[in-house]
Amino acid sequence: MKKILVMAALAICSFANAQKGTILVGGNIGYTSEKSEFRFSEAKASTFTFSPKVGYQFHENWTVGGELSLSSTDVENPTEKYKDNKFRTGGFVRYTKSLSQTFSVFADMGAGFQSVKNKDYAANNSYVRYKGDGVYVDVTPALFINMKKGFGLNFSIGGLGYETLSYDDNGEDYSNFYFNFGKTFNIGISKNF
Repeated sequence: MKKILVMAALAICSFANAQKGTILVGGNIGYTSEKSEFRFSEAKASTFTFSPKVGYQFHENWTVGGELSLSSTDVENPTEKYKDNKFRTGGFVRYTKSLSQTFSVFADMGAGFQSVKNKDYAANNSYVRYKGDGVYVDVTPALFINMKKGFGLNFSIGGLGYETLSYDDNGEDYSNFYFNFGKTFNIGISKNF
């Protein structure tokens, strides 16, 4: 039954690929959830991300443009609760390789500025705020499914990157290299005009 549904979905799709000289508009919505247990306590963390992009496809395989990302993370465990809000803005370069008229794979390399605001809650519902600024670089491979006339769905399951943050008021300096391939799931849409 699953094979029939997949074949039917592929048959419904039209066969138009993005072309040189087009504008790419798209975005991703992502969600990450972690749960850990140690002895008799449990910690939970969840992150929601919204990331729109706009680019210009100057070659049939290459696109360059700007990106924005807004994310919110909530962490809760028996001893503390805190919330992080992250803002990123920068540029990206995308290389796309067509596998067929319906499927393509691509890799986005993004770089830019980021800002984080943290709220660390105390037991009496008061909180302390922290703010940090820094830079990021990341690479995300993904799959594109062309649905109709350049409109399609993007699927990614993580990537790799490097980021820095320097917190205000003599706070900590932070750098992180991450490889979260297979640990996150993002669904996006895009349209070439």
